[in-house]
Amino acid sequence: MLDVVHHSDQIDAVPVSWRAAPSEGTPALYVHGVPDSSIMWRPFLERTGGVALDLPGFGDSVKAVTFPYSLAGYDGYIERFLDWLGLERIDLVVHDWGAAALGFAQRMPERVERLVVINALPLFDGHRWHRAARLWRLYGVGELVMGSISLRMVRLALRHANVRPISEPRLREMYAKLDFGTQRAILKLHRSVRPGALAAAGANLGRIEAPALIVWGEADPFIPALVADEYAQALGGPCELERLADAGHWPWLDRPDVVDLVATFLARDSG
Repeated sequence: MLDVVHHSDQIDAVPVSWRAAPSEGTPALYVHGVPDSSIMWRPFLERTGGVALDLPGFGDSVKAVTFPYSLAGYDGYIERFLDWLGLERIDLVVHDWGAAALGFAQRMPERVERLVVINALPLFDGHRWHRAARLWRLYGVGELVMGSISLRMVRLALRHANVRPISEPRLREMYAKLDFGTQRAILKLHRSVRPGALAAAGANLGRIEAPALIVWGEADPFIPALVADEYAQALGGPCELERLADAGHWPWLDRPDVVDLVATFLARDSG
């Protein structure tokens, strides 16, 4: 098991936070979604090494009101972060809103050696937002919902997110980071997606020719399993698809072997 270290620094006087563990060869970049932070990737970092970024608005990274909380905003920030760390080529692993990193991968496919997509936001037409997201997208209503958030509410909202109940320590980890800045980021993110924006953000997925692994918990109540097939069809390189009937939105919480599955895929010789 590799040692995972939490780092904090500044890029042009803007706070940035990430977790990292030593790796050999091409490092993996892990990109989380809502309402997570880099801490969710600890089991993967311990196994594969690499870097897990706290996206702006989450964890201990910048939570400024002026940051462009959107798919495009995250796309540009990820490129800036990688350049700042001096990482020219990466393996990319994304979950949920971490799909924003696929914008970077579409613009600079030569910098992605391998790709793993896990229950990710669909960059396609026809997505129906889950109930909480529909409320977050409403001005006024979203603020009321966020303003009344509690650990009990988080526990209730996620009670069906996975096949197995999410552990209390994991729930408390999420809730501990749901401060005002993160709440605001979540609202802005969901409101940034206009009609057609998701499909536009994924219009060039075919440019990503890196070998890909798609892992999908079919019991996810937020994103339907058919999205896994859409990603498999849209990506431009060889693609393996693992649909797990006995797993939910965070499939490795139901199936710990998902960590090994991802690690084995990333360790393959690209040659």
